[in-house]
Amino acid sequence: MQLRSLVSAFVLSAGLAQAASSSNSSTPSITVKGNAFFNSESGQRFYIRGVDYQPGGSSNLTDPLADASICDRDVPVLKDLGINTIRVYTVDNSQDHTHCMNLLQDNGIYLILDVNTPTSAISRFDPACSYNSDYLQNVFATIDAFADYSNVLGFFAGNEVINSVNTTNTATYVKAVVRDMKKYIKARKYRQIPVGYSAADIVGNRQLAAEYFNCGDDADARIDMFGVNDYSWCGESSLVVSGYALKMKLYEDYSVPVFLSEFGCNQVKSSRPFTEIEAIYSTQMSSVFSGGLVYEYSNETNNYGLVQINGDKVTKLTDFENLKNEYGKVSDPRGDGGYSTSYNYSTCPEYEKNVWEANNTLPEMPSAASVYFKSGAGSPMGTGIATQQSCDSKDDDEDDEDTSSSSSVSSSSESSSSTSKVSSSSSSSSSASISETSLVKSAASATSSSQSSSKSKGAAGVTKIPLVFRAFAELYNLIL
Repeated sequence: MQLRSLVSAFVLSAGLAQAASSSNSSTPSITVKGNAFFNSESGQRFYIRGVDYQPGGSSNLTDPLADASICDRDVPVLKDLGINTIRVYTVDNSQDHTHCMNLLQDNGIYLILDVNTPTSAISRFDPACSYNSDYLQNVFATIDAFADYSNVLGFFAGNEVINSVNTTNTATYVKAVVRDMKKYIKARKYRQIPVGYSAADIVGNRQLAAEYFNCGDDADARIDMFGVNDYSWCGESSLVVSGYALKMKLYEDYSVPVFLSEFGCNQVKSSRPFTEIEAIYSTQMSSVFSGGLVYEYSNETNNYGLVQINGDKVTKLTDFENLKNEYGKVSDPRGDGGYSTSYNYSTCPEYEKNVWEANNTLPEMPSAASVYFKSGAGSPMGTGIATQQSCDSKDDDEDDEDTSSSSSVSSSSESSSSTSKVSSSSSSSSSASISETSLVKSAASATSSSQSSSKSKGAAGVTKIPLVFRAFAELYNLIL
């Protein structure tokens, strides 16, 4: 892997090279100051007004930013909705994204990008093994593909990797990825692009997770932004009834921007009224929250869509019109919205078995990955590469206690929202009672569902499939 990357550093695809000087005055880079985002040119506070965007869903995973026809179809619709940001869960870093990224820039739309793929991510089953040089090469190659676009608001190092009370041991490795990404961005002399984490709203550990990703003396290991996937506001609710007031209290002293990386409960009788928009973009919440992203653009099997897509035709649903009306009538708070620069980073939570099992001492970056800091990540491998079995040799004997704790996971999840979304994936990374058939199918697809909100598009945390099940998967594929 290392030799291949060194050689291929000189043969990057023409499409990626075209992105090198991409910038647009419609989308000046967004910077972080205190617990808020700011427009780097105007100095005005920036609030995320957006949607989560992965047309096709996990069942038909397609990079929507690599297909000009998809972007030409959808960007005018996104513009009509009145948004300024999209979140994309999975891209193919070997493809050319120039057309789509420039089109988004021309329409004043920023991108928050998850750097993982369904087969290259931190595994809940064996996080130590999945944190390896092959995985980091894929992450760094994605950074290389997008870093020069001024409308990349930030990167997510993980999405709902902690998705229950018993997957907190994964946080150690996600935080290591945050550190490695930030150091890579510095080493490659890219602009300072925010790196963050998108968290499931798990009652038992949401505060611990927030503190952990924002604690410690190493600034590179602390996140620059914190996304929360929260579906607690349903229908005609309120700050108190929904629990938003509680979240304001929970994050009131958080030193980096907090925003809703997914919201939009669909447990309503008909269409979603999106009455939470008025609260999110009010002075009641602006001192802590910097907006959010509605889940989701296209209607998939979980029925959260704003539009229905049929080929090149897009039909705007009632949810779309409701959200458009709410965005249109609600303005951002004036001035700085009560943001603060006075908060300090968090105190690290102590390790406690069965409560918080993430260590405060992070693993060292795999030594084989250090070459990328000097030479770049090299040739991007796209979505076809599977890295979760690519344990670096030193990972085989270390962190036994942490990795063994993942073998005792149960299928319980303590999401604060009673409106958890229906999974769009067939497998589960934390169920101890999966049938042999489902194990074979999940091994063949190499994807995992998120139990806490269970609808995520890209790689929330993908299971490492044991060898025996991989063999079953090969057999299963042969007889299909």
